[in-house]
Amino acid sequence: MRNTGDVVDAYRIDPVGELAPWTTVEPAELRLYPGTIGTVELRCTPPRTPDVTAGPHPYAVRITPTEHRGAATVAEGTINVTPFTEVRAELVPQVVSGWFRGKPQLAVDNLGNTPVTASLTGGDTGDQLSYDIEPGNVQIEPGRAAFVRTTLRPQQIIWLGAKQKQPYAVSVRRSGTEPIDVNGTFVQRGVLPGWLAVIVALLLAATIAFVTIWLSHRPQLQTAARELPQQAGKLKPDGEAPPPSKPAPTPEEKEKEKEDDSDKGGEEKPGGGGGGGGGDEKPKEEKRTAATAVRELASRSEGRHICYRAFVQGKGWQDPVCDGAEAGTTGKGTPIKALNIATSGTGGVTGAGAYVVEGWRDGDKWQQADDATDMVIGSTEESDPVLQGHTLKVVDGSVCLDAHLQGGEWLEQTCTDAGNWKYGGSPMEQNIPLEAVRFTV
Repeated sequence: MRNTGDVVDAYRIDPVGELAPWTTVEPAELRLYPGTIGTVELRCTPPRTPDVTAGPHPYAVRITPTEHRGAATVAEGTINVTPFTEVRAELVPQVVSGWFRGKPQLAVDNLGNTPVTASLTGGDTGDQLSYDIEPGNVQIEPGRAAFVRTTLRPQQIIWLGAKQKQPYAVSVRRSGTEPIDVNGTFVQRGVLPGWLAVIVALLLAATIAFVTIWLSHRPQLQTAARELPQQAGKLKPDGEAPPPSKPAPTPEEKEKEKEDDSDKGGEEKPGGGGGGGGGDEKPKEEKRTAATAVRELASRSEGRHICYRAFVQGKGWQDPVCDGAEAGTTGKGTPIKALNIATSGTGGVTGAGAYVVEGWRDGDKWQQADDATDMVIGSTEESDPVLQGHTLKVVDGSVCLDAHLQGGEWLEQTCTDAGNWKYGGSPMEQNIPLEAVRFTV
């Protein structure tokens, strides 16, 4: 810096622009005599995070003289951020079980600042399993994650017997680096349990023993019939004796016949409709919210997560999705009226719905929720307008916003600084409804 004036002046140096939060100036103020030259040192220390992508980044410093504040000037330059790669992979869940197949999911996270391309293969000791991995190759942008469906099939089926454990590994391979092996276990269950074979064997043995005893010991059957004595009486003309008369019933037999008649007369025919009872109705299952989904995801995977669902006009609430998946619809003319959002590992989330035509509505300003708690922005009332934008921020870390406007394409992704909010949606000079969103933390 050179003082081209005719008085002693002090110059204030302030970094501005995209890299200003990571730029320091030493000294921050420089005092120069007329015609003299001074030097300050700029030190830029961008963090090692996916938010700072590799490549050239412009920077600038503003020099403000104390004596002539209106003569401030800005010096600009470019800093090239070098690339770094960091990839993590995890099987969810690590242990799967089944008779004929297992279906774990592989999550691959790109924690570097450059895109990563990797191929995926599976293997185990003894070639006991076959692998169906879809997709077999992934390309992951910085700060994003890819979820790969994996299907394991045993080479031999266990029809009868105890379950068997088969360790396996899925490898994430990148050019020029060592592969990352993620270990898991497939528990193959027998189609018929072992205890069932024991019961069948015991029943078969008991049946054979019973048949053997029955055939070896035949019971002696004897008749209890006796010849009736000849009754006295006149013979018929043809010489045959008259049929014996039926003996009169005893008092005990009469009483028994009365009881039988009363029993027959008192039987009630089974009723047809009866009044009533039809059992309690089954309670309706509670619909899954964003908080439900993020708690399930956090129980399976550590780190930061965000889950969300959209209330689509004319359709209602959709099922929640997580970590970069699409919520809402695209190209169907059904805008979003409300968003239900929940996070884990971020210390909470804060947001507001935006209505470009109406401005910020008093009832929808800054909704806040703790970790694993539902936050709703916008309105599901039929008379209220649809969302045209939104703002979000998290306490710990950063949240990235993707928005798809009606009749257009996906807008460029924006990410917040730690503790600060970002706006996503229709430009303020327009009034385009919001159709779909994607969020990551």
